[in-house]
Amino acid sequence: MDSAGPSKILIVTGGSRGIGASTARLAASRGYSVCVNYLQNQPAADAVVRDIQTSGAKAIAVRADIGSESEVVSLFERTTQELGPITALVNNAATLESQMRLDEMDAARLQRIFATNAIGTLLCAREAVRRMSPLHGGSGGSIVNVSSGAARFGSPGEYVDYAASKGAVETFTVGLAKEVAEEGIRVNAVRPGHIYTELHAKGGEPGRVDRVKGRVPMKRGGQPEEVASAILWLLSDEASFVTGTILDVSGGL
Repeated sequence: MDSAGPSKILIVTGGSRGIGASTARLAASRGYSVCVNYLQNQPAADAVVRDIQTSGAKAIAVRADIGSESEVVSLFERTTQELGPITALVNNAATLESQMRLDEMDAARLQRIFATNAIGTLLCAREAVRRMSPLHGGSGGSIVNVSSGAARFGSPGEYVDYAASKGAVETFTVGLAKEVAEEGIRVNAVRPGHIYTELHAKGGEPGRVDRVKGRVPMKRGGQPEEVASAILWLLSDEASFVTGTILDVSGGL
């Protein structure tokens, strides 16, 4: 068990698949009670919850669209009611759309991408701060935002909108970390490289990692569990003097 102990309550947005599901399972094995947030795939979220409960930990699945302010507020309220005071948040939920150039994109697509990836991340962090900060009766906590190597490389010809939204997440991570540092809240981010997840299929290229893994110095794609391990370290007391940091999990890219 992690030194966090059973009193640690974690929300993982986008927790039904990929990096989110791996993070939820690993957190539960280290003593966290976990809220697995999902948008559409309830069977997958329920499966993650069953895995956690089988291991003897507490977990619930809560549907919420991270791009909706009212649903974000409800997500945090329900988690507090069913599991207890929230002490940790992993902002993992994200979306992307079909690969294309910017001159093919319309404003509606841009609004969808930023609503979830950027605004949704800020809204979830806001609700976490409202519960973790001693200014609101809390006792501190930890937030980890999930960025992407796209924020560094820009994803030209594929997802410049997604890349831009993740760049916003990184800037926000640094700013919020400084804003709440004195309140006992640490805010960090992981920046995954090419990871085998279902998100690539949503962009129209399920085998994308295999196509680009030759660019990675380690010559392979990463697994969701490898990103989850980095996230759990940032959440843990072992990272107690780490805030405002963006940790690359990219095989050296």
